[in-house]
Parts: sequence; structure tokens; C-alpha cells
Amino acid sequence: MDPLSDIIALLRPSAAVAKPITARGRWGVRYQAHDAPGFTIVLAGEAWLTLEGKAPLRLARGDFLLLPVTPSFSLSSEPGLPCTPIEPSSEPVRHGEQDGEPDFIALGGSFSFERVNAPLLLALLPGLIHIPAAKGRSERLERLIGLLSDECTSDYPGKDLIVQRMLEVLLVEALRWQGADDGPAPASRLSGLLAGLRDPALARALRAMHADAGAHWTVAQLARIAGMSRSAFSARFSQIVGSAPIEYLAHWRMAIAKDALMRGGKSLDRIANEIGFESASAFSTAFRKRLGCPPGSFARMYSAWHEAG
Repeated sequence: MDPLSDIIALLRPSAAVAKPITARGRWGVRYQAHDAPGFTIVLAGEAWLTLEGKAPLRLARGDFLLLPVTPSFSLSSEPGLPCTPIEPSSEPVRHGEQDGEPDFIALGGSFSFERVNAPLLLALLPGLIHIPAAKGRSERLERLIGLLSDECTSDYPGKDLIVQRMLEVLLVEALRWQGADDGPAPASRLSGLLAGLRDPALARALRAMHADAGAHWTVAQLARIAGMSRSAFSARFSQIVGSAPIEYLAHWRMAIAKDALMRGGKSLDRIANEIGFESASAFSTAFRKRLGCPPGSFARMYSAWHEAG
């Protein structure tokens, strides 16, 4: 698989909550940060999203917004309005005037990710993905959003399952769209793995690492694949992806190892071989150094955590 597919496969996303959000008149609400990726699809009208320390962002009909890690934010009918604190809920919500046809309609909610690797993998994604309806490349998203909107307003059997699956497809499509090579993007909008995949030279090196995580890669080898000098490649990779090449590879190998330990069925020798260690002992030492516990203890802790959760 390609690097983005690898990341999504380990995250194993699912739509945890999907609810209608409607509003009328002048209104403003504020949410505290919460430990779940949030999304909003605007079906009618417009609203303004304000993240702490950022300028207000206009959300209009057909826009898609994804926050891989959800910080505190406000949502309002216009910038600068007083905002009422509210708690995240799985139930439909209505803001502003409670009577009359809404002038703002959205589908909002959150995704759940596999918790063990989520902090590492989410750090490779941008903090905010906003895809305006006016963007030329959003035609596929527009079709998906249209189908999703129709399903949400229907009463067909299996509706909940279809909505969940369509939201998962929408998440992957949004990440793929943001990572596509369609020209430069502002640094504030794009970082980490997706930024690396937009850079043709770095993308070649990233694909090579993900295609064979067990190979004994060196910076010089990866630089040759990228078509760059060793020093230029190392500096560019660190600046754009956010970590040195071999450090990125080490983190990715540990993510693969944790996923294999969670799933069970593989010996330590096999896991070690698949991610480039000469022996189970060498793998266990590296795993303990990075995670603070041996692989066996990690697997047992995850099993207990999963059963309790």
C-alpha cells in the first residue's frame, strides 16, 4: 500500500457520532477541546469557525471540515458574537432561534481511531483540513456529500450503517484530496506526512520506506531515491515531514509492531524480521527503549485495556 493507505489502515477509522446541526438567527456556541477527530459538512447556509489564536474561517454550503485532533473552538452565525459553552453530544442540536425553518444546516460529529497508534499517526496529519465547495477538485467530495445528505434525510432500512460507511469513505477521500499533488499549499494548512507526499522527491523516499519497512535503509540510500544530496534530503525531509528520515522510519516501524502485537498471532521473531531487526532480542530492546515496556507486557496491557474499554 502507499504511505497514506498505510496510515489509515493502522488508524482503522470509524464514524463514532454523526448528527444534524441546525440553527437560525444570530447565535454562537463554544466547545472545549476533546479527544476525538471532528468533522462538519455544511448542507445549507453558512457559519464561522474560530480556533483559538486563529482568524475566523467561513464555512459555506458544500464545505467539508476535518479536525484530526479537535482543539477548543467556537461556531457562530457571524464572527465576534458571544458564544455559549456547550458539551459535545450525540443528539441533534439546534442553535439560536428555536422556532422557524433553520437558515444553517450541517452534519457534524466525530470519528474514532485505534487508540494505541492514534497519537503517533495523527501527528503526521495537518491540524485542520478545510475543503471549500468552490475548489475544483472537490467534485468527488460534492457527490459523496450529496449522497450522504440524501441518506441522512431518508428513512430506508440500514440507514445508520450506510451513513457510517459513507462517512468513513469521506474521511479517506478528504485526506487523499489534501495529500494530492495539485500545487503548493500554505505551510499553515499542510504539514507532516501529507506535506511530504506533495513533494515529489520526498514522496519517492516515503513510498520506498513504506513499501519495505524492514529494509536496512540509510539516509544516503533514501537521498539517492529522492534524487538529492544526502545533506539536502535530510534537511528537506526534517523541515517538511517534521522529523529526520531515520527517526520517521523508526516511529513507523514501532507503529507496525504495536499493531501486530495488538492483533496477536505473530511471534516476536517474525515481527522483528518484518520491521528490520536482526533478532527478537534486538527488537525487544528497541521496543522497551521507545515505549518503556517489553513487547509482551505491551500486548497484555492492550488486551486488558481493550476488554475494559
